[in-house]
Amino acid sequence: MARNGFKIMDSDIHVMEPFDLWLKYIEPAYKGRAPIGTTEYLTDLHLVHDDLVVSRDRKRVVEDDIVRDQGERYGRLELFEQYDERGWGSDVQLEAMDMEGIDVTVLCPTRGLVAHAKEYDDDGLAAAVSRAYNDWLADLCAAAPERMYGAAMLPAQCVEAAVAEVKRTRQEYGFKAVFLRPNPVRGRNWNNPVYDPLWAECQEQDVAVGFHEGIPCMLPVAIGDRFAGIHEDIWLTEHVAAHVIEQMYACLSMIAGGVCERFPELRIAFLEGNCSWLPFWLWRMDEHYEVRERKLKQRLPLPPSEYFKRQCYAGVEADEALAVNVFDWMGDSNLVFSTDFPHADSRFPHAVETLLEQPFPEESKRKILWENCARLYAFN
Repeated sequence: MARNGFKIMDSDIHVMEPFDLWLKYIEPAYKGRAPIGTTEYLTDLHLVHDDLVVSRDRKRVVEDDIVRDQGERYGRLELFEQYDERGWGSDVQLEAMDMEGIDVTVLCPTRGLVAHAKEYDDDGLAAAVSRAYNDWLADLCAAAPERMYGAAMLPAQCVEAAVAEVKRTRQEYGFKAVFLRPNPVRGRNWNNPVYDPLWAECQEQDVAVGFHEGIPCMLPVAIGDRFAGIHEDIWLTEHVAAHVIEQMYACLSMIAGGVCERFPELRIAFLEGNCSWLPFWLWRMDEHYEVRERKLKQRLPLPPSEYFKRQCYAGVEADEALAVNVFDWMGDSNLVFSTDFPHADSRFPHAVETLLEQPFPEESKRKILWENCARLYAFN
């Protein structure tokens, strides 16, 4: 389905999970405590659990305004209303891919980002929530297994259960990745040794780790609490900051914290947080490394930017013209493309078209649209 001569892989297209996913798929022992989705507006992605909205964003009608403003801006409001009526199933997913010219994709969550956004008081429940999501996602992918691949939800609070789910979803379902919110869970940085069995299993199973921030949640959010209660500013304050700052935090943890050194075959992606922060952040890490190189060399033989170039990736937005600065500083081999369908701020159904209009070299477009993503997700 090459478009303008380019094969296209979407590193981070999203599903819209049904509100009753967990009621239908969770194991019987946990059905009484299953999260339930809300359906108050078009593309409502919130969940209620234990009689509380998991997100911190209580006045959700403003989200409806965002959806409609952006839908009208990009000319797809009626399309989304039609998709909603059809239930956002695999037929919708494939239709959206065809509209954009997407050949292959790895599916990332919407409500799943919210389900992943709290620390459950029961590790067994947390694991059951992840297993239910992954079983549902496998059924969705089964409609076109050569085009749609899953990114597994993991119960990050229970590493043993997370390790088991990596192995299960890879071996039973052929999933290509796992996703984690970058927010710290149980106060642990991602370089905490408690996670080493998880990184080891991801490396062993040859699946990528994708960090992906979401809407305000019950986990710690970078500077989020400073804007709590100022609901009208959430979009232009917390949303602006958290998606990027949380990715920078996860990047720092994985590289400066030594995870990349300990697991050199692990592939890591920082998705839906732009890529233009990379030159500054990696330069700053390198600068600090240089000052302390004598003390750090034994633990980190390479400068931080070299670890990123060796095994990390970042998502480039369709209209992110500033990505040329990334090319200039570190090349174009570590950037991957996403339509971000069907989220409010995506450029769908013109995301691919928008990226092709950017002042990028043709070879860079080829890498971003296919080659880098194929390498990230180990497509031969």
